Amino acid sequence: MPEVDPVFPRAFVEFVNPADETEVMRCDLTWLTSSFRCIFGQGCQGIYDSSPDTGCCTLGAHFADAEDEKRVAGYVGMLDETVWQFHPGRTVKKKDWVETDADGDRKTRTHEVDGQAACVFHNRTDFHLGAGCALHALAFTLEKNPLETKPDVCWQLPLRRTFREVERTDGTTYTEVSIGEYERGGWGPGGHDLDWYCSGNTEAHVAPDPVYVTHEPELVALMGRAAYAELVRHCDAHVRSRSALALHPADPR
Repeated sequence: MPEVDPVFPRAFVEFVNPADETEVMRCDLTWLTSSFRCIFGQGCQGIYDSSPDTGCCTLGAHFADAEDEKRVAGYVGMLDETVWQFHPGRTVKKKDWVETDADGDRKTRTHEVDGQAACVFHNRTDFHLGAGCALHALAFTLEKNPLETKPDVCWQLPLRRTFREVERTDGTTYTEVSIGEYERGGWGPGGHDLDWYCSGNTEAHVAPDPVYVTHEPELVALMGRAAYAELVRHCDAHVRSRSALALHPADPR
């Protein structure tokens, strides 16, 4: 079936972060209770039809900030030829895996093979581990969750966290932290030019459990444990009571 239009009625919940009263969490219950799961290597067509085996790794990963880059650098130093196909075969230098884009933002370097470019950490199908992220493979070697070893944007996608400062009518303010779906629009104007995208695609809505369960580690990292526990309470209630209008349209009926 085709990809659904990302604009449709959604159910949201707002609650104060139990660990920080200055934050109000605004969470997309429709997305978080959907049956989405990553289908990389199991039907993912890649964001460009010219590189179907590279998933959403085609463009490389932009670092959230200097701390994100520094954390990843520590794990890059642990990579070797057994988990990274394009390891330079010597001490790894920053220029081997970091580059600056046209806007001056730092990101992982892209590497081209047979005319197909992808993140330099993306091992191709002819690698002994198969296609996939070297930093992801390293995480399993170290018995860590991949969110510890990969750039923030890589493990967050297709979850999206945004911040907004809100002023109440009484003049007080709070920080609104939104947790929702990283749909095409999240990529900026270029997102509408992607040949295929997963979050609203029926092919990727095949998980037996909802997103708020399958993505617990990522949600805890984005929200904190206390806020996640409160989110679970609301999601559980939503699953029990939701109507067809509150379902993600990409979910099976």
